[in-house]
Amino acid sequence: MNSLDWAVLIGYFGVMVAIGIWSHKRVDNVSDFFTAGGKMPWWLSGISHHMSGYSAVMFTGYAGIAYTYGVTSFITWSFPIALGIAIGSKLFAPRINRLRSRLHVASPLEYLKNRYNLKTQQALAWSGMLLKIVDVAAKWAAISTLLSVFTGISINQGILITGVITAIYCTIGGLWADALTELGQFIIQLLAGVAMFVAVVAKLGEHGGFFGVWDEPELAGHGKPLVGPYGTIFLLAFLFIKLFEYNGGMLNQAQRYMATSSPREATRSARLSAILWLVWPVVLFFPMWMSPLLVDAQKPDGSDSYALMTEQLLPHGLLGLVIVGFFSHTMAMCSSDANAIAAVFTRDVAPVVSKAARSWNDRKGLIAARLTTVVFLGLSMAVATQVNSPAFKDIITVVIKWVAGLMGPIAIPMMLGLLRTFRKSGPTAALTSWSMGLLAFWLVNYPINWNVEGGVPLEYQVSIPLAVSLILYILVGYLKPEDTPERDAIIEKINTDDSAGGAVIPPPAEEVDEVVTPQGRLP
Repeated sequence: MNSLDWAVLIGYFGVMVAIGIWSHKRVDNVSDFFTAGGKMPWWLSGISHHMSGYSAVMFTGYAGIAYTYGVTSFITWSFPIALGIAIGSKLFAPRINRLRSRLHVASPLEYLKNRYNLKTQQALAWSGMLLKIVDVAAKWAAISTLLSVFTGISINQGILITGVITAIYCTIGGLWADALTELGQFIIQLLAGVAMFVAVVAKLGEHGGFFGVWDEPELAGHGKPLVGPYGTIFLLAFLFIKLFEYNGGMLNQAQRYMATSSPREATRSARLSAILWLVWPVVLFFPMWMSPLLVDAQKPDGSDSYALMTEQLLPHGLLGLVIVGFFSHTMAMCSSDANAIAAVFTRDVAPVVSKAARSWNDRKGLIAARLTTVVFLGLSMAVATQVNSPAFKDIITVVIKWVAGLMGPIAIPMMLGLLRTFRKSGPTAALTSWSMGLLAFWLVNYPINWNVEGGVPLEYQVSIPLAVSLILYILVGYLKPEDTPERDAIIEKINTDDSAGGAVIPPPAEEVDEVVTPQGRLP
């Protein structure tokens, strides 16, 4: 990097902070901070939803998969995400929007206290927060790995720089700042991705051109959709995982649906995100598929191949723009995750552990939300320094094995609890599904993995916990139905668009001291 590249990078950081400061005046209460007050346009919500699913892991971990295996990086990652979001645009997006518009909640997990019970809500809230700390830590480690390649600074220094800048803008401006910075980041990544795509295509003439290049020996097998550990079972498991994860199971995407003005707008938002996931990753991945022709990766997993390629192919200025693109994806995801976890803690956890939190006014609620955001980012940055330790291993292991494997047990009770089909599945089904799914993850990834020659294949490491949770949620709900008039009323509120009102939703007998009406909560 030279002075021009540094100028681009510093200018980008300055713009992100400025957007956060500008967004500050749009945040008057907790609802504004966490759900943009339900005033976000569908197209901004869709772009934000799309951007909040990326990170620098794509340019490190998935770049390594693309370097090694080729197009399977798209077939087994972004394609399942696109398909999952397309399905969820009708199945989940409008229902999640009604959590805000009809139940008047600000956290995706807030409705679980009435849908199941307090214990279930707290189990999913705490485990979701802990998982997100690990998930975001991997993102910090990924962007810092790239930054170290370009600048020579240490990974820990890179974690500190990116974390502090992200903390400033997302803490000041809330979800509005996240969404507006993500719009700017999308434009930046569009320019950077196209620049890289054109630079690589220009180099293909000496290798047979755009179509003939696939015959090169360095790309042998790169055109096969499913290779190595990424086979059919992995693809199907990932489709189910991403169906839940990217439609709200990891919380931050749920906020984008909640932020739109109506269920219809939430559906449009999801469809836009699905289209972007189907098209845009092809532009980003193509240079990665070609990377074995152009660079020799220094790391065994090829995770440095994309960074080496940008240094080799792009002039200064454009190189800085691509580096900014790396930051844009990572900061988009991490800031959205921080906002989501702050919502869960402030709305779901704090009122349970602190009596004072139950009487917070708008000012105190906002202060708590911002402090929680800072604490979450600090914890994730601390964990990020340990990502390459024996406990976590490499970045892509954290993202695929830990996040994908653990997401299912947390997301299934939350997401399926929205649907009428599963109305008989109550607290027992939810807690059994959650706990046994986590146990299955531990058994498959550790005791069983240690005792199987060559280890348990990756496809089973990520699919078995999801399968266990899904089967138990349905089976226990069938064997021990726990539907009640109160829970049925909650489900009907989520599944109908009757704006004329409806019956008051009675509280569960022992755990809720407030009544939810079409007009809001009554003490």
